[in-house]
Amino acid sequence: MPRVPDAAERGSGSNKAGPRSPCPVAGALDLVGDRWTLLILRDLLRGMSRYGQFLASPEGISTNLLADRLQRLEQAGLVTAVPYSQHPVRMDYRLTPAGQALSPVVDALATWGLAHLPGTRPLLAPKSNPTTE
Repeated sequence: MPRVPDAAERGSGSNKAGPRSPCPVAGALDLVGDRWTLLILRDLLRGMSRYGQFLASPEGISTNLLADRLQRLEQAGLVTAVPYSQHPVRMDYRLTPAGQALSPVVDALATWGLAHLPGTRPLLAPKSNPTTE
């Protein structure tokens, strides 16, 4: 089961003893409800695994936000980081089963967006280039 971020990680005023609310929607939003986290999850679900690939996404996440969100996802048990290079240290990011279980949620958001947001279109599969860093 994923670890729920504490108040400092969520940026809310709740205490560290537990989630700010017993509501499962609130708890899920505390974990994955910001824009960048959902976009990183989208990219992971589409097969991206390396830092440079996430940076190349059209939304233009900054390096500090990307590093922060990947670390949060790893701490929450949704992503694992597996080194593929030691000098310099570089990681492949992979979804855990808990992270993969978010696929229907991301798919539902995409389906809704296509139906209700003019100008949106399905994303093409990412180019397979594991050397992108």
